[in-house]
Amino acid sequence: MEHEKKLAVLIDGDNIPSAQVKEMMEEIAKYGNPTIKRIYGDWTNPRLGKWKNMLLENAIVPIQQYGYTTGKNATDSAMIIDAMDILYSDRVDGFCIVSSDSDFTRLATRLREAGKHVIGIGEKKTPQPFIVACDKFIYLEIISNSVNKAKAKGKEPREKQKPDTNLELITPKVIELIEATVDDVANDDGWAFLGDVGSLLQKKQPNFDSRNYGYQKLTPLIQATGKFDIEERTNPKGRFKLIYIRSKE
Repeated sequence: MEHEKKLAVLIDGDNIPSAQVKEMMEEIAKYGNPTIKRIYGDWTNPRLGKWKNMLLENAIVPIQQYGYTTGKNATDSAMIIDAMDILYSDRVDGFCIVSSDSDFTRLATRLREAGKHVIGIGEKKTPQPFIVACDKFIYLEIISNSVNKAKAKGKEPREKQKPDTNLELITPKVIELIEATVDDVANDDGWAFLGDVGSLLQKKQPNFDSRNYGYQKLTPLIQATGKFDIEERTNPKGRFKLIYIRSKE
């Protein structure tokens, strides 16, 4: 059985809304076992009151951090110190940093330098330097969108459902990125294994996610562009088909 990654989940309580915490933890569980779950903030501040029930329901440990000086974010410092302590204890394989704050850019870079897998989760307002410092970055709005879609399914006729304003357009730039990535991993006949394409897309652009464009998986996103041939092949090592794609002539 393949080793399941142990993850340390560190949440910036001052910078992340409390809604969809359960769904966020379910998303994190797709990438490993969150063995350490901590949230940082000044819990004497009534503004963080909404978090309290969420923490009990999801077994997240609150870390008290007083704001010693006006205008200085002590929570960031506490998260960074704890992250380094966890890194040196060598108890986890990766980190999930939940924040929309660019102050964690250097931390993400340092953790990756140490060979740890780093997942970032934050709102779409997150600055680009923090996004690209992570191995993978997931938008909170997309997690919320997936949950809302599941709840709405079957309740309303499709034509009456409100359009999702969080989704991005499949622009020519997105198609060019996919085409270039296919070329990078394709064989001599131009065919590329979709798994390799997805992995390289993630390395090139950590916030690339088919859900950003309204598709749960990469295959239907590729089909929607109309720019690629798609072929299913028998997998000699398993029952699932292997999907290959190539750019159309």
